[in-house]
Order: sequence, then C-alpha cells, then structure tokens
Amino acid sequence: MTVSVTFCGAAGGVTGSCYLVRSHAGNFLVDCGMFQGSKTVKELNYGPFPFAARDISAVLLTHAHIDHSGLVPKLVKAGYAGNIFATEPTCDLLTYMLPDSGYIQETEVERLNRRNARRGRAAVEPIYTKEDAETTLEQLRPVDYHEWIEILPGVRARYWDAGHLLGSASIEIEVTDENNGGQTARLLFSGDLGTGESVFNDAPEGPVDVDYLFVESTYGDRNREDMSTEERREMLAVEVREAMSAGGNLVIPSFAVARTQELMVDLAALFNRGKLPKYDVFVDSPLAQRATSVFSRHLDADDARALEHPNFHMVPDVTASMQLARVKSGAIIISASGMCDAGRIRYHLKNNLWRPECTVMLVGFQAVGSLGRILLSGAKTVRIHGDEIKVRARLRNLDVYSGHADQQSLIGWVQKRLPVHKAIFLTHGENEVRATFRTALIAAGIDEKLISLPTLDETFEIQHGKDHLVTIKPRLKGEEMSREDWHNLYARTLTQLSEKLDSFDNSEKREQLLEKLLQTITRT
Repeated sequence: MTVSVTFCGAAGGVTGSCYLVRSHAGNFLVDCGMFQGSKTVKELNYGPFPFAARDISAVLLTHAHIDHSGLVPKLVKAGYAGNIFATEPTCDLLTYMLPDSGYIQETEVERLNRRNARRGRAAVEPIYTKEDAETTLEQLRPVDYHEWIEILPGVRARYWDAGHLLGSASIEIEVTDENNGGQTARLLFSGDLGTGESVFNDAPEGPVDVDYLFVESTYGDRNREDMSTEERREMLAVEVREAMSAGGNLVIPSFAVARTQELMVDLAALFNRGKLPKYDVFVDSPLAQRATSVFSRHLDADDARALEHPNFHMVPDVTASMQLARVKSGAIIISASGMCDAGRIRYHLKNNLWRPECTVMLVGFQAVGSLGRILLSGAKTVRIHGDEIKVRARLRNLDVYSGHADQQSLIGWVQKRLPVHKAIFLTHGENEVRATFRTALIAAGIDEKLISLPTLDETFEIQHGKDHLVTIKPRLKGEEMSREDWHNLYARTLTQLSEKLDSFDNSEKREQLLEKLLQTITRT
C-alpha cells in the first residue's frame, strides 16, 4: 500500500488548513482553507497550489470557517470539477460564506488597486470573485454524521461531530488497497475541536483505534478556567457595564459565523433577565446576518428566538454602516472580521479606537501579524487603510468565547482516540504552541516516538508499512508562518517614528532624527 499526506497549510501556523492525500484510487483534499495573518502568509493565497487542481478527485471539508474552506472557489476556478463533501449545516453556511468571501476580496482588491494606481504599481486580481464562489456551491454534497460514504473506489469517510461550529466535523478515512491484499490505513483528521461548553455545540467526539491521527493544537499551550453558561454571561455583563460606564461605544470584532450568534444569545439572556439595560446592539456584517438565519433553522426554539431580540439591529447596507459613525456613545457594535483584518470592522475601529471613552473587546483567536494580535500586543498606534490611528480606547480580551479546545481538552480528546498505532501529527498551531503541546502529551503518557510536528509542504509517506517524512523546499519557512513579517515591522516603524517626532518640543530635534534615519537608509 502506498498512501501519502502532504501538509499544504496550517503547519506551523493556524490558518490555511489543507491536507493533500494521495492514494492508489486518486488524490483528495481534506480542507482547502485560506491563509490569514501577516501579509507574507496571506500572499500564499495568491500563489499556485502545491498540486494540480485537475489531479484532485474529491474534497472533504471539516467545517465552514474560511481558514478551512476559503480557497475551494480558487480550486474550482483552477479546474477542479469533483464533489465537495461536507455536513448539511456546513453546506448551508457555505452558501453565504463563500460568496461573501469573494465579495470581500473583490472590494479589498478594488481599494488596493486605487492605491496602487496612485503609487504607480501594477493592478492585482482577486483570488476569486463572488461569481466564482457561487459556481462552486453547485459541487457541494451534504453528508450525515456517523455514516460511511464512499469517496473513491477503496476510499471511504465517516464524519464525527467536532463540537467547534454548527456542522463542524472530524473526518475518519479508511484507504483499502485490494491490489495489496486488502491492506487498510485508517486516518483521522480532527478539524477544529470545540470546548464542549459552547452555546450551540456538544462536546467533540470521534472513533478509537486509528493508525494516523492529525490533531489541531491552536490552544495547545494554555488552559482556560472551567466556566458555566451563567458565569460566562456574568463576565460578559461586567465587561458591557464597564464599557457603557466609560461613556463611549463598545466595539466587538467578531467572527461572523458562530461567535456573533453566541454573543447575541448571551446578550439576549442578559437583557431579558434584567442583568443589563437593553442597549442597542448593531450587527454590522452581511455574512453574520445570513449566518444567523442558518443558525435559526438548526437551533432549538429558545435560542432561535433569542437571535430575534428586538434590541438587535441588523445593519442592512454600507450606507447604514457608515451612519454608525455618528453614534458616539451607548451602542454595542458587533462587526467582522474577528481578527480585524478585513470588512466593516476596520471602519468602526477607525472611528472608535482613538477615543478614550470607547472600548474594543476581542473575543477570539488572533493570528500572528493580524491587526487584532497587534492591538493585543499593546500597540499605541496602528495603521488602518493607510491612516495612522492612535489607540486610546480601552482594550479588553474576553477569551471565554473561543471555539477551540484548550490544552487539557485536546489531551483528553487524543487519549479517547487511543490506541493510535502509527503516528500523531500536531497541526493547526504556531510552532511554540505545538512544541508545548507535544511536551504536555508526553507528560500525559503519549509515546513521544508517535508525535510529529510537520512543516509546510512536508509529505508523510506510507509505503508497505515503512513510514517516513519527505521534506521539499516549502513555500514559506516554519518561522515565517508564526511571526510578524516585514510589513508589520514597516508599519510599526512608521508609527513609532511618528510618535517620536511628536514627542520632541522643537523642529531642530525632529530634523536631526530624520537626518540620522536618512543617513542610515542611504548607507544600507
């Protein structure tokens, strides 16, 4: 039997999840996600795939988040014409998420090209368009949990609830080679694993007794305090009360799918029980609005009603979004994206970050190089759409809404999958986090010889029972996947230079500093 797995994303980083599995029956992908974070990492989205799209025979998606599904339209545009397997809720969400992604790319590229024209730079093309994404939807094929489906001759898959997002799954795959005595390899891809404490999701599950386990490690270096629903809501209530007492707006960058709906359900409960005054909540994300309708169809009646609370105001269009700039206090603004890297949230940050009476509350994972991570690092000034913005607003981080399992939960999930006979691959985590998680797994009794930390574009080959890793020149080095890049350093240099110049009390000192800087640049 010959089977191989190439780590085409989320190896040394947390985005771009994509595994290329080659087998005797054909090649298939598990996930095909978009890279997020620093500009260097995001540039991978524009480059060619490390495989030929026409050589792929099937695609299996673990869930709808863009870092797991966002490059599927690019794959289809490049010539992929096969099935895209996902659970029914995932298919429902992708009906809105992929076209929204295409629209965002079109608008972001349009804005970039206006700037490039002024700078004398060449125009760029979007990775794909809204129309490309809509074409892709025709290839979606819904599957049920716990039922085996044939992907290719001799290849079957079974989906298990991963507890991370509505419709999220871990995918079990069996590859059987009848030409080699019916040898079978059993692989399990965790996808993103949930906490077991989400508003909408149960605890993650999965099969036991597999040969190869591929497990995410996003929060493999930390543990969160166990918290009940009421405790979480009380923590949210405290943050909202303090933000409103400060006299400004509360701006919440939030992932449009799941995170926004969880916040809405909790806010509705706090409003209805008198734990909070009934503040106006503006949900300013077209995708969040459409995703909310999908959640309503799949949730129980109480949660569905909560999403329709009268104090929730869906912002219908760009004009209405821009009008929110006139609201100076007393409003809760929930907008995407959750890492502050695109979409309408950047306008709300431009309008509120510089105001000390306002509050910005982060409620999800922030990838290295993202604006959200930069804010968390304590930046005093940031650049948004080329403008320099002072960070004077109160910055809060409410990690209890994370959709990812923490270290203990991840260890517990791995232990429940035992025995794992051949290898455990730690993916979807920054390098230092994966190293810490590896140490924790070994301390928990997992054989260290089983554990591998693959790098981007590395291939694991199974040949007649002789397993080995094949490393080729990766598109990015491991350290580049999980650190800030020169674009971040450039932006930070400009903002620090501006701050330093402002701190001087006369023009002579400013001229001296700039002369030194110019001399350094000239000599380099």
